[in-house]
Amino acid sequence: MKNIISKAVQELQPSGIRAFFDLVLGMKDVISLGVGEPDFVTAWNIRESAIGSLEQGYTSYTSNKGLMKLRMQIAHFLKNRYGLNYNPDDEILVTVGVSEGLDLAMRALLNPGDKVLIPEPYYVSYPAVTALAG
Repeated sequence: MKNIISKAVQELQPSGIRAFFDLVLGMKDVISLGVGEPDFVTAWNIRESAIGSLEQGYTSYTSNKGLMKLRMQIAHFLKNRYGLNYNPDDEILVTVGVSEGLDLAMRALLNPGDKVLIPEPYYVSYPAVTALAG
């Protein structure tokens, strides 16, 4: 059977931190200092809000940019906290996380052959999303 995985993906190197996690997975008394996964349950008020949204029928796709109400709140937060002015109509994009946001940004900005400087230490996804973007 022909390998249908792209050459770019085949050439990606696995993340060193993922290899380390696999190594210590079954070990006892190991404290994880990696990938930003919290060691506590999401606060009840956040879970309650999510449940309320589901009960109110907010279960379909949103705008590709994210919910306008959320983008407006983000703009408000950035203004109040940092004095920054962003237009929620065309300057704020909501993603499911940093990896998706980084991937979208790299694919939107880079052209084949562009050079990208990645200072160390760096987030483990930087080399992969840069390579996949061209």
